[in-house]
Amino acid sequence: MRISVEGLEVRLSGRTVVSGVDLLADEGEIAGLVGPNGSGKSTVLRTVYRHLRPHAGRVLVGDADIRELSAVESARRVAALPQERGTDFELSVREVVAMGRTPYKRAFAGEDAADRDVVSEALAHVGMAHAARRRFSALSGGERQRVLLARALAQSPEVLVLDEPTNHLDVRHQVELLTLLRAQRRTTLLALHDLNAAASVCDRLHVLHDGAVVASGPPRDVLTAELLAEVFGVRAAVVEHPLTGDPLIAFDHRAPAGADLTTAV
Repeated sequence: MRISVEGLEVRLSGRTVVSGVDLLADEGEIAGLVGPNGSGKSTVLRTVYRHLRPHAGRVLVGDADIRELSAVESARRVAALPQERGTDFELSVREVVAMGRTPYKRAFAGEDAADRDVVSEALAHVGMAHAARRRFSALSGGERQRVLLARALAQSPEVLVLDEPTNHLDVRHQVELLTLLRAQRRTTLLALHDLNAAASVCDRLHVLHDGAVVASGPPRDVLTAELLAEVFGVRAAVVEHPLTGDPLIAFDHRAPAGADLTTAV
């Protein structure tokens, strides 16, 4: 299902932090939000999964305004992995993942066979089936991250919204998670700090700067040396990845912040 954001404006404590944002993730597409810290990525995502109410604009899931859906219907359509993640669950891993089935259950209804199958499949997808009986609170940060992603998958959503999903993951599990997202072919909107990961996994990028979208399009078109200098303040060359053919950003770590970047390759 397609998800689109139209004319989004968000104010926090009387200050406009996002203004005039339009972005899109088409059906089955992975759309990435990239930009410096404070550019508005998380604010946009919080609005998409209804944690924040916009001052203006709307979020459409298919043809439906997400604010006009019931909480249950919204949860069936959109599942989120936010940055603010509970880490004190005194539940087993399986019980945490099973929380993703809540939108499909009547009050006090127990888990049925279909729920158990969905939970088991979600755990297997993130490589945590072996830890189903472990306490969530005893897991490492990376393991918790994968379990919370499994909870989102167990929600069986049409759209995934992920805010920095590779945080706390080592290189191997970062690659595995991004490979999983590609294989899912589920409409996905995600924020990433790692521009090379974004170039590899995303079909479309939206670059945010000072609360506005300054560029949108395929990674190869968006991630230019000029944009990296202007938006991120870094000198870099954009080349072809020798293994995948994706854009690969090589940063000049010798150029100090604030240096003249007009000679960026």
